[in-house]
Amino acid sequence: MNVAMWGRALSVIPRVSKEEWSELDFVSKWLIATRSAVIIMTVIASGIAGLLAYRDGAFDAVLWGACTLGLAFAHATNNLVNDLTDHKKGVDKDNYFRTQYGPQPLEHGLMTTGQVIKYAVVTGLVALAAGAFLVTQRGQVTLTLFLIGIFFVLFYTWPLKYIGMGEPAVLVVWGPLMVGGTYYVVTGRFDWHVALASLPFALGATAVLFGKHIDKLEADQGKHIRTLPVLLGERLSRHVTSAMLLCQYGLVGYLIVTRYFSPVLLVVLGAAPALLLALKAYRARRPLRPPPELPPNVWPLWFVAFAFHHTRRFGMLYVLGLVADVVIRKIGLVGP
Repeated sequence: MNVAMWGRALSVIPRVSKEEWSELDFVSKWLIATRSAVIIMTVIASGIAGLLAYRDGAFDAVLWGACTLGLAFAHATNNLVNDLTDHKKGVDKDNYFRTQYGPQPLEHGLMTTGQVIKYAVVTGLVALAAGAFLVTQRGQVTLTLFLIGIFFVLFYTWPLKYIGMGEPAVLVVWGPLMVGGTYYVVTGRFDWHVALASLPFALGATAVLFGKHIDKLEADQGKHIRTLPVLLGERLSRHVTSAMLLCQYGLVGYLIVTRYFSPVLLVVLGAAPALLLALKAYRARRPLRPPPELPPNVWPLWFVAFAFHHTRRFGMLYVLGLVADVVIRKIGLVGP
């Protein structure tokens, strides 16, 4: 049991050799193979829904826990299916961009196809069990949400990513579907304000994906993967990503002005320095080689690194602001 590796795999995508891999325990291998460092985004999305449900006096810990478990394992299943599909289609061959910044278990020979399929089946069964339980508790609407989620798990990698629909899918999944859907499962009701409040976080996740796809735009073109940046072109995609980052602040401002949020959510302005760094980077083309000031083990990531740095900072402050908003409402400092 390697607890230190568990923590590392939950914070970054560790690069490991075959020798190191063979010494790892099952949990470490699963965390690395499922890219668990990015699954934290799903847990945060569910956490946002839980906070809003608690704020509205309708929180159910059992339903929220089951929903969070199901979403996290669904995301993990998607990552395994993603790697399996791209490996079978030959996308990751010839030192493809994705194989340069973290281990791809199949492509690097760390796992066999059969092992990845077993991981995906077991992981998927956990997600299905959680979803089935929630359907028994909330009925037809939850079943519909469940089926939509299965669709995105199975078909994000192909064909959605190949026809420019991967990025819109992420915006919908990490926004209204995941946050709004979790809120419905926990409370039994929909609230369009919740769907709107999901977008600042979802835009961050989508900006990160845009950044990654801009970074590997030429590689994707060569492999006929028509991501949205491939369809829009590098320059326009940089502008779209910058606009998404700015919209995060605009949406928070709107929700404060309309009094859905209290002014405590202005704490997100603490991410402004990271925003300025990202906007500066997105004004110009990607450099041909890593600048000396770039931290080690980041390259070939460039645009995505700036988007991720901002999204991590903004997301942390957004959740912190939501917690503070809940607290001050519960103690009566502002009205419900």
